[in-house]
Amino acid sequence: MPKNIVILGSGFSSLAAACYLAKEGHEVSVYEKNSTLGGRARQLKREGFTFDMGPSWYWMPDVFDRFFADFGKKTSDYYSLEKLGPAYSVYFGKGDFITIEDTLEKIKKTFEALEPGSAIKLQEFIDDAGKNYDIAIKDVVYRPGISPFELVTPATIKKIGSFFSTISKEVRKSFKNKRLIEILEFPVLFLGAKATNTPAFYSFMNYADFGIGTFHPKNGMFAVVTAMIDLAKELGVNFNTDCEVSRIRTEGNQATGIVVNGKNIEADVVLSGADYHHTETLLPKNLRQYTEDYWENKVFAPSSLLFYVGFDKKIENVNHHTLFFDVDFEKHAKDIYDVPEWPDDPLFYANFPSITDSSMAPKGKEAGFFLIPLAPGLHDTPELRNLYFDKIIDRLEDLTNQEVKKNIIFKESFCVNDFVEEYHSYKGNAYGMANTLLQTAFLRPKLKSKKVANLYFTGQLTVPGPGVPPSLISGKLVAGLITKKE
Repeated sequence: MPKNIVILGSGFSSLAAACYLAKEGHEVSVYEKNSTLGGRARQLKREGFTFDMGPSWYWMPDVFDRFFADFGKKTSDYYSLEKLGPAYSVYFGKGDFITIEDTLEKIKKTFEALEPGSAIKLQEFIDDAGKNYDIAIKDVVYRPGISPFELVTPATIKKIGSFFSTISKEVRKSFKNKRLIEILEFPVLFLGAKATNTPAFYSFMNYADFGIGTFHPKNGMFAVVTAMIDLAKELGVNFNTDCEVSRIRTEGNQATGIVVNGKNIEADVVLSGADYHHTETLLPKNLRQYTEDYWENKVFAPSSLLFYVGFDKKIENVNHHTLFFDVDFEKHAKDIYDVPEWPDDPLFYANFPSITDSSMAPKGKEAGFFLIPLAPGLHDTPELRNLYFDKIIDRLEDLTNQEVKKNIIFKESFCVNDFVEEYHSYKGNAYGMANTLLQTAFLRPKLKSKKVANLYFTGQLTVPGPGVPPSLISGKLVAGLITKKE
């Protein structure tokens, strides 16, 4: 029987859920607090420059393919993809960088040149990571996190040891070169935790990196948002922007609707793709599943200090994706996870999409997106933002041997305070809850409320975890639970 379903937020997980629910014949309405759709994957346009405000890496293309195939569509029906070659580069010092190419064979040659004998070990490592990828992406992550037995399959039983070892341990068994180790540990940053706290099973991220590769959708990651919105509209989903949800209406222990801009909206089902912690504050205290202590004791993925910069010239000696690891990797990680504080010498990431895609900047100019990972909950001020911008631009100039500061047309920033203000993000985290051993699968906050009937959740704080592909999967999982309830 068709239901009237309201969805809070318009990020990837909400959009995915909206599509699946509309496909089943439900009446679906999405309510977004901001003036534009896309959640953290919104787009910024200024003076002819275009920036993805959040996600900027397109990994795991098969997950996107699988999503659109569920509707009889292909990604190419909506946007075009280009495989990046090289995928990215990593700076370790002035003029000192490693380039990660677009095939495993090329990458093996790079490893071998730095550490003799490592090419064979890399092949073995990626072969094993590929098996983990098949288990994870084709099976485990598409389970709704209801029971621990979801993780018990013939394939996972054979891999049980990799749930109790860590990425860090496994990488160090095979590789000694510090730079190669850091490159292999880098992908788990997408999972929101240190390599020392991330189960070795998650090496499937290395397969996504080296085995499949890095892609760029023309017009940026927002092209994927636009595609999902177009698909949702084709399926009959109704979108509403500038709609702040102030309360989830309940009768007894049952959700009956929401209050939007002071107006009551009736609903048979309420689904939140907004921040999980924030969503529960829209309920009476006795109907919240998780206490403040619960959230306080969880390991959250980092927040970020982001800069969107327009340059009046092309930037040299960088690739589309460029990582700057010329400082102490472990020290910065400790500043995020162990003793939360602003790092003295931050790692940072730079994305220059206009190197690949001319639509992202005016001719002869460059769009630059910079990201410094930070501990969530840090004190955030304009003075600190400017201090850290100067730090990374000075290093960019020094490491890549060029002047760029005088070529800046404009810069805009986004940090902890903005994540809280724009997305109601818990402590201003950028990526959700980290995928540590004790925060995996059924140990994450539930897709379905245990206290309120007809209330569901989706997104980075629930199953399966942080990242864009997991968000698409999360939307599918929760839609499945809602449909199954019928």
